[in-house]
Amino acid sequence: MKQLTAESPEELDTVAEEVVSALDGRTVVALYGTMGAGKTTLVSRIAAHLGADDTVTSPTFAIVNQYSGESGAIYHFDMYRIERIEEALDFGCEEYLSSGDLCLIEWPEKIAPLLPDDMMKVTIEVTGERSRRFIIE
Repeated sequence: MKQLTAESPEELDTVAEEVVSALDGRTVVALYGTMGAGKTTLVSRIAAHLGADDTVTSPTFAIVNQYSGESGAIYHFDMYRIERIEEALDFGCEEYLSSGDLCLIEWPEKIAPLLPDDMMKVTIEVTGERSRRFIIE
């Protein structure tokens, strides 16, 4: 487990680098945090660190966005609107998770039974108006 603090959004690049370096072969990253904690902003920094030129936006209505990184696809999920696990199964969530491509998941608690045991867990805690604590497990 590693803890990092970012006092401003500009410091998220360091957090993104730490997440990427800690992947160690894992391809599923579950991002936990309250509404507005900065999950999508962190995803944008991770995608940029991996060479994606795409504009990262929250896939709240699409559920999944795909970005092109230097070494493959990056899938960005927002499970906020998922109400039943069957909804995730219907759009092929399991195929994405087992694809070998990086999957960054906001609101992963909505699909907890589908998440692999070896996923990386990143918890974002709001510690101030602009500051956040990141716990990488």
